[in-house]
Amino acid sequence: MRKKLIAGNWKMNLDFNEAMTLIAELCEAVDGNLDQKDVLIFPPALYTRHAHEFLRNASSGIQLGVQDVAATTDGAFTGEVSASMAKVAGADYALVGHSERRSYFHEDGAVLLEKTKRSLEHGLNVVFCCGEVLEDRKSGQHFDVVERQLHEVLSGLNNSEWDQITIAYEPVWAIGTGETATPEQAQEMHAFIRNWVKEQQGDARAAVVRILYGGSMKPDNAAALLQQPDVDGGLIGGASLKADQFTAIISA
Repeated sequence: MRKKLIAGNWKMNLDFNEAMTLIAELCEAVDGNLDQKDVLIFPPALYTRHAHEFLRNASSGIQLGVQDVAATTDGAFTGEVSASMAKVAGADYALVGHSERRSYFHEDGAVLLEKTKRSLEHGLNVVFCCGEVLEDRKSGQHFDVVERQLHEVLSGLNNSEWDQITIAYEPVWAIGTGETATPEQAQEMHAFIRNWVKEQQGDARAAVVRILYGGSMKPDNAAALLQQPDVDGGLIGGASLKADQFTAIISA
């Protein structure tokens, strides 16, 4: 049985005091309820070390990630944060391939492959995002798009590297639009992704890899989505910024 993973991507939100308050509220709300699920937060990179120390001092089971890492190792790359820096700061995970990075920063498969490699090399687990835009869905190309995104980055990984991979499906047309894929649509794509993993890595890997849904999951739709057999959790955006909403999704 795959353990559910509920991850909160805070994006570029919350000042320092708000972020620490939210972490404290989450620790109080969920730390006694982590036997059957994992909880992961992706605060802004500047807060990584503070978040790590807060969680450690609270003996919290909440895990910590960074929203992005550089495609290169340490060096003359102004403004970048390397995977090694993220790991030393206390991160357990790196988010790679989020739709906003693909769209706003024009990150393609080649760049995302390097980010994945750097993360794995430095002991970070990777939540790799894939998903289609509305035009792809309307034209019936959504499976082809997702398969290409998966193949560009994950097809060359070895078995031990796959131990550090979680996949997040983002129907881009359902992010921040108020739209949400139906549970049936989510299950259809998650099953497609799991079958792709099976073709690449075999039955055993496909049975254990976690595939998250990342398209406007909220307290009122979380239970229906999480009940789908191939939906192993959620990558939550806006709802992860409010402790009551995030914990309601965790409880779902």
